[in-house]
Amino acid sequence: MSETTAANNDADECKVCVVIVNWNSWELLFNCVKALQQQTFKHFKVCVIDNASDFDRSHHLTNEFNDVEFIRNQKNLGFAAANNQAIHALETIQWIALLNPDTIPQSDWLENLVKATRHYPAYDVFASRLLQHEQPERLDGDGDVYHISGLVWRKGWGCLRNEDDDTPREIFSACAAAALYRNDALDAVGGFDEDFFCYVEDVDLGFRLRLKGYRCLLIPDALVSHIGSATSGGRHSDFAVYHGHRNLVWAFVKNMPSLLLIVLLPVHLALNVLSIILFTCRGQGKVILQAKKDALIGLPGMWLKRQLIQKERTISLKEIWRVLDKSMLPLGRK
Repeated sequence: MSETTAANNDADECKVCVVIVNWNSWELLFNCVKALQQQTFKHFKVCVIDNASDFDRSHHLTNEFNDVEFIRNQKNLGFAAANNQAIHALETIQWIALLNPDTIPQSDWLENLVKATRHYPAYDVFASRLLQHEQPERLDGDGDVYHISGLVWRKGWGCLRNEDDDTPREIFSACAAAALYRNDALDAVGGFDEDFFCYVEDVDLGFRLRLKGYRCLLIPDALVSHIGSATSGGRHSDFAVYHGHRNLVWAFVKNMPSLLLIVLLPVHLALNVLSIILFTCRGQGKVILQAKKDALIGLPGMWLKRQLIQKERTISLKEIWRVLDKSMLPLGRK
């Protein structure tokens, strides 16, 4: 029996829904859904959540892909809240696959993720290998890295892809641009934090899953081409800088266990000071200062969330320390 046949025969054991949150990305979305139609694994549904795009092209989407479930919101809820909206509506689905509309999964992407759920039952989240769309020989990332300072980055970003490097391995967390989550694990941690809106929300989710004992495995042959920041103006746009650097503070304060929070707080403060200096030199001083100001304003609410998160933590400090990046000069390419 072929792997493809075996995967499809296990359909009843592995119910999957692919969720895509769209905002003004219709052309990219059409290409993404078209790639999903070509998947070798067939037992899945597709749910598209549109966050009040400027133009409604949903009729074109549903006419061309009549098996796609489409939900249009009246306002832009953000990536985090829109994904939660889908997750809450899919309680009977065992696995939730998240895809960004600016991704193009290879035809065996979902099959390889589904196979991994059977081969590695100790894991609850499965990360894809993202490739740069314009330079597919280079990585867009092998999941997310969390540094002891609170800095985050996609592992291996910009590095040449090693096609022989196909061994699954544990990583800190999955990039939600293309990942597969056990639905009951998402439910156990309450899904995404909607206050984050977008950026770092997947790392925050991954950290909370970690604290509850859930683990993430990179599947290198689950390949996805990723354009990246297609609607937010790029990685260094004011929008990305604001949300990313506000949310870095919140993720650190919420999730870092008390002893590590005390020990690593000076490192985290140094990161924030250096970030302010760096982005001010780039001409983005106003936006980085606003991000840090709003992070401080939001700290009381995050501290309340922290109390529940830490109360429910099930893994040891040693285990958390093991999965954090401790490099002296984090360059974001490891």
